[in-house]
Amino acid sequence: MRLLPTNAKARRWTVAALVVLVVLPSSAFGLSVLANARTFQLFGGLTSRVGTTDKVVALTFDDGPDPAGTRPLLDVLARKGVAATFYLTGRELAAHPDLGRAIAAAGHELGNHSYSHERMVFVTPARVASEVERTDALIRETGYTGEITFRPPNGKKLFALPHYLDRHHRRTVMWDVEPDSDTDAGAEALIRETVTHVRPGSIILLHGMYPSRAQTREAVGPVIDRLRQDGYHFVTVAELLERSPA
Repeated sequence: MRLLPTNAKARRWTVAALVVLVVLPSSAFGLSVLANARTFQLFGGLTSRVGTTDKVVALTFDDGPDPAGTRPLLDVLARKGVAATFYLTGRELAAHPDLGRAIAAAGHELGNHSYSHERMVFVTPARVASEVERTDALIRETGYTGEITFRPPNGKKLFALPHYLDRHHRRTVMWDVEPDSDTDAGAEALIRETVTHVRPGSIILLHGMYPSRAQTREAVGPVIDRLRQDGYHFVTVAELLERSPA
């Protein structure tokens, strides 16, 4: 069976077409894997979990601040005596500055979750700088003075974002436990999923501030109680990173 035409020019075009058919899909797949990787990026430091034998864990909340769930979450954390890390968007901080100030005043850590919460893949360096720096400024307006780490919206990053963070000596913080990725899960399922998968040094990602996240808010208190029964202590992301091996 003849796989390629005998004409030299036709053969070259056929080979080129085969390369396109094989390489481009594999490249697209590779880029997708890279963009979604929780434990790797091309530039700079990334942490999804800290390697430690100490039973410490960081509780983090993404998105918001939103009036539906911010103060209920703060009330639960205050009752339990837990300091958490809130990855907030600039757009929502601008809309609800009082909630940002309340989070900072309660002693929690504030992280940057971009301004618009749009996927930061195939974006320009100027766009990245705007998304990060506008949100940094709004975080500082809350009164928060600590280190500001960054968490990519939807965990997606590729070239421009990691390169910017690396040049500015900023760390990308991901996660290794995400119990409420299924928005239909009930509180008991969220508790069970969290307790089952937490390990020493884990970073737990929750979404508790929007109106649709009532089940997450209901699960936070029991999650804290169950993990404490298992011997865990809660720390902020900054405190957890201090335990990271060199």
